Formats: sequence, C-alpha cells, structure tokens
Amino acid sequence: MAAPLAADYRMLVDPPTVDEYRRLRAVTGLSPKTARQAEGAIAGTWTWRTVRTASGEAVGMGRVVGDGGWYFLIADMATLPDHQGRGIGAAVLQSLLAEIRERAEPGAYVTLTADPPGRHLYETHGFEDVAPARTGMWLRD
Repeated sequence: MAAPLAADYRMLVDPPTVDEYRRLRAVTGLSPKTARQAEGAIAGTWTWRTVRTASGEAVGMGRVVGDGGWYFLIADMATLPDHQGRGIGAAVLQSLLAEIRERAEPGAYVTLTADPPGRHLYETHGFEDVAPARTGMWLRD
C-alpha cells in the first residue's frame, strides 16, 4: 500500500517537463543533464511519478526504466530540499514498486543505485546491497 501524501501534494503518473526534470536533478544534487539528455530520459521511461504542490510546482519525481518483462531500474528519485521529510520519496517509491508488481510477471528484478542519503529509504522497502554477491560497475561514455 502506498504511503499517503499530505493534502497539499498530488502524485501524477506523468513525467515532469524537461526544465522541471533538469531542475529537480540539479537542486537535489544529482548530476546535471542537458536538455537533450532529459528529453531522452523522459521518452525512454517505462513509468513516471511526479509530485506537485497544489500550485502545480514539481517538487519530487521518480521513474522506472526497464524492458517491461523482468528487468526494472528505479532512477531519478529526487525531492526538493524544502519538501524533504514529508514522505514524498517513500510515496513515490511505493507507487513505482506497486506498478511493477501489478504489471510485471512474478520474479521481476528491480535494481537501483542508492546515493548515501537515500540508502535508508531503499533499505526500509526491502532493497539489499548487492555486494559481495555482485559487483556494481559503471561506465561514463
């Protein structure tokens, strides 16, 4: 069951705009992305969650990249600093996981890369460190 959001927030399955995506990443300390990278991220996402205030400001987001069959990557989890500590991240994560469970075949593999501030959130939702069974790696091209 998804965590409820405070009454002054609403969660949408729509992506943020390119400018909102770039701003949310930049303000929350995620690596900056170009407009073209943001456009590709928005278009290539399996499902989105964007959290907006009553006035329409995008204050949180999260998405799933995946093949729709068995492999899913939680990405771009971000909440603006002034809105952190209000359950937005937990609500977004729970909603994304619920959609994976609803639409994917049993046995789906869900992965993510956790920045230190988000580690507790992910662990409380059942995520475990892959080490030493696996090695996390990356290549920046």
